[in-house]
Amino acid sequence: MARPVRFNIHPKEVNIHDNVAIADAPAGFEGEGFFATNFEKVIGLARKNSIWPLPFATSCCGIEFMATMGSHYDLARFGSERLGFTPRQCDLLMVMGTIAKKMAPVLRQVYLQMAEPRWVIAVGACASSGGIFDTYSVLQGIDQIIPVDVYVPGCPPRPEAILDGFMRIQELVHNESVRRRNSEHYKALLNSYGIQ
Repeated sequence: MARPVRFNIHPKEVNIHDNVAIADAPAGFEGEGFFATNFEKVIGLARKNSIWPLPFATSCCGIEFMATMGSHYDLARFGSERLGFTPRQCDLLMVMGTIAKKMAPVLRQVYLQMAEPRWVIAVGACASSGGIFDTYSVLQGIDQIIPVDVYVPGCPPRPEAILDGFMRIQELVHNESVRRRNSEHYKALLNSYGIQ
């Protein structure tokens, strides 16, 4: 006697548009067969959704970042599927954990090896302000050696906080002018850190 079929006797019709979020096109001029927009907006949209992070994890914030990369929180859905561990291929430096003063030159060298445009997130209290380690050997915030774009508070921060910081970086990347990196203000900022 044949076994009764128990699976997919009446399959449901699946509407793919309910499950896929499509980004809106930037504002521009539309017509039959063409679309024109601001070049900076297109570049910002492409950069925003293809950020390659470089995790620089030294302490417990790195464990929270591992959870953020896991399937439950899934940082990959924001366009950051590929983590890079070489600074020359990455454009977002995510510093997580306690940075000792002996480690500061290494962190600065990693930052300098990254190509422009580059962004930095200080994840957790230790990277942002030294955290509970108010000692002679711990750097009291990585902004003493490199410029920081977004600070994520917490000790350690939850994965939701790391995702929020990442989305703020995406907003910054999306709205940044292509010419900002050549501006006098940006050059003065780098000069204040001794970066040419």
